Amino acid sequence: MNTTEDKLRERIKELTCLYEVTSIIVNCDYSQLELSLQAIAHCLKGAVQYETESYVKITTNNYVLEDGSFKESLCCIKSNIKVFNEVSGTILIGYPSDKFSEDDFLDEEKKLLENVCLEIGNLIERKQIRDNEAYIKKQMERTDRLNILGEITAGIAHELNTPLTNILGFTELLEDEIKDKKQLSDLGRIKESAIFSREIVKKLMFFACEVPQQMQKVTLKPIVDNVLNLLKPSFKNKNIQSIFDIESPELQIRADEIQITQVLFNIIMNAIYASPEHSKVEISIKKLKGNIQVKIIDEGSGIASTIEDKVYEPFFTTKPTGDGSGLGLSVVHGIISSHKGTIKHSKNSPKGTIFTINFPEN
Repeated sequence: MNTTEDKLRERIKELTCLYEVTSIIVNCDYSQLELSLQAIAHCLKGAVQYETESYVKITTNNYVLEDGSFKESLCCIKSNIKVFNEVSGTILIGYPSDKFSEDDFLDEEKKLLENVCLEIGNLIERKQIRDNEAYIKKQMERTDRLNILGEITAGIAHELNTPLTNILGFTELLEDEIKDKKQLSDLGRIKESAIFSREIVKKLMFFACEVPQQMQKVTLKPIVDNVLNLLKPSFKNKNIQSIFDIESPELQIRADEIQITQVLFNIIMNAIYASPEHSKVEISIKKLKGNIQVKIIDEGSGIASTIEDKVYEPFFTTKPTGDGSGLGLSVVHGIISSHKGTIKHSKNSPKGTIFTINFPEN
């Protein structure tokens, strides 16, 4: 490139590329970031001297995009994409090494590559900030929804308690007076239904944290051993192996022993229900950054992304009618929250679900 006209032509190509890249980023749809990066790669390919011979590759943590024909041997220039001052990808521009050398790249092209990397880094930063804001908003909305549900269910539970107690009391009085077997059988069904309803009320009160807690230092290993012993028939029926691993048998938390037993029983029971035959359910407990972390891992079908936000809501269940009230995980969430803990779920690899519970150590 010897003439002023050639130099001017190259400057125009570089400025045009930078303008087009800026336009692509301004009009970027964050949900289709891959398309924008592909368009940027195409712009870069057209900005170098030997466009028809060039090869461009953009690599980020989530995408790998190419424009041009890849050659086994390339002479190239490369620049890093930084996101929040951390290297999160690269852009490479290359020519076939049998025809070109690094001297064929202009200093202006190297500066252009650095500027494009900077712009892409800024774009990814904005996307991450936007995604984090959306996630936090979603979590806040979910928390508000659960708080409202907690208030509603507490009111329902209190209102139902008195009539259910009356139904059970008067049914027992009638049982003492009636001798007819058929009528006694009918009274027995009424009593069973009232007891079942009272259990649901108890779960509602657990969800709303309306049950008084007996807080004390409890050792987790005996509690898990007891739960696994209670569920031994369920494990045996499906030929599911239970694996229990605890960092130290002395690990303790401050908790209500009955409520923590209910938490572990519910989640492990759900894990058994979700798991196929001849699989395994793992329970691990360890100390982690001032918390006691409990993980329950199954190899079931997992939780669909469409219902992830609903699993802790009362009366939501994926089980067939009659197999569950939909209060198990809502009760679990209420108990853990009342113990200043957290619960979350994630995907197990290659399949299944991991429930992670963190309790404060003190």
